[in-house]
Amino acid sequence: MTALSQTALLLELEPVVERNLDRHLAVAKEWFPHEYVPWSEGRTFDGPLGGEAWSEGDSTIPDVARTALIVNLLTEDNLPSYHHEIATLFGRDGAWGTWVHRWTAEEGRHGTAIRDYLTVTRAVDPVALERARMVHMSAGYANVHDDEVLHSLAYVSFQELATRISHRNTGRVTGDPACEALLARVAADENLHMVFYRNLLAAAFELAPSQAMRAVADVVADFQMPGNGIDGFARKSVAIALAGIYDLRQHRDEVVAPVLRQWDVFNVTGLDADGEAAREAIAAHLDELDRAASRFEEKRAARAARLASR
Repeated sequence: MTALSQTALLLELEPVVERNLDRHLAVAKEWFPHEYVPWSEGRTFDGPLGGEAWSEGDSTIPDVARTALIVNLLTEDNLPSYHHEIATLFGRDGAWGTWVHRWTAEEGRHGTAIRDYLTVTRAVDPVALERARMVHMSAGYANVHDDEVLHSLAYVSFQELATRISHRNTGRVTGDPACEALLARVAADENLHMVFYRNLLAAAFELAPSQAMRAVADVVADFQMPGNGIDGFARKSVAIALAGIYDLRQHRDEVVAPVLRQWDVFNVTGLDADGEAAREAIAAHLDELDRAASRFEEKRAARAARLASR
């Protein structure tokens, strides 16, 4: 079975892109970042305008929620790099190009809205946040599979859903209804983006089943969130997982498994030897994720018990 070239895949999938773009534009709701920010809570910071410096006591948001908000925002901040990656891979013409620019425009609202909320409510230290943004964006972002259409589609199918869950759970943990409403709105966008990419890869399974299966197996085995280049990401991720905002159990049961189920990967027909091997690898990795998630849950429960006994 001859593998389709990257150009052939882009051409064959373009009608699917066009249909899903039309679907997306029909269901996506227009919204405005300024409507989700409690502007009346704002006051001038120190600096040229002579306001009041930020202090820890300015916000009642829990520390772990603050950490998650910073990670979420810094991830959104790298949008120029993401745009470069997908525009280079998918192209700027036709339906692919229209989608690339539409996706970028929608994602751009997320960073704007979250930063305005954090600044106005003094939820985080704005100086530390800006320095972290400069460090993170200076490093940029490079897709591990930047020359592979199906690997990239598989990655964003999982990543957009993971981001949706992270935003929603972060909003809940803040204890602030305004923040929860904002992040729920952002999460709704991420869900539509996930559906778009998931539908494209579903079409790829019909077009080139073995290539699609290999792409999914590779991505599932080595999945990392796009914010993994953030300074201190490992430490922040542990805190976020301990708080139940995004952990291994959620990754397996609420991200990987549902997307695989939508593609019906264990019933796909027409696979060659590598496609079958890829499917076996997916099943094995699901089992390993389950074991790892159970180990983490046990350790988290033991840690909670220790803290409660003090």
